[in-house]
Amino acid sequence: MSPFYSLSADSLGGQPLSMADYRDKVVLVVNTASQCGFTPQYAGLEKLYQTYKDQGFVILGFPCNQFGGQEPGDAAEIAQTCQINYGVTFPMFAKVNVNGSDAHPLFQWLTTAAPGMLGNSIKWNFTKFLIGRNGEAIKRFAPITKPEAIADAILAQLQS
Repeated sequence: MSPFYSLSADSLGGQPLSMADYRDKVVLVVNTASQCGFTPQYAGLEKLYQTYKDQGFVILGFPCNQFGGQEPGDAAEIAQTCQINYGVTFPMFAKVNVNGSDAHPLFQWLTTAAPGMLGNSIKWNFTKFLIGRNGEAIKRFAPITKPEAIADAILAQLQS
């Protein structure tokens, strides 16, 4: 069994959720921020989610305030930004750290399983990790990679 399925995280509403709930799905994990130059990617992410969710695809958003303090809000403020400004309906989780000794275990696993070009650490908000139906990390995408540029990789995983 993939280590991914043994991990859990709290939803934005505070309920613990197991990654095992996403077994047999293609998953895109994204560290997000509400006040970042990449924040408009929420709209593209939502479009991907709407396009592929019925085929077994899900996006998991993890707010993070480690990069320039660009996610200072509490859960209610994060939810408002995501839902009102961008129409986000994919699952959002409680704010986490993605780097350092207090990084969330999910991101500790992801950064090791799918290292970046410059090492394991995450460089900025909206780094994206694609996880296959078997729970294995497939690929890491840089913050500058627009959601629509990931569509072919998602489709390939959905068809495999």
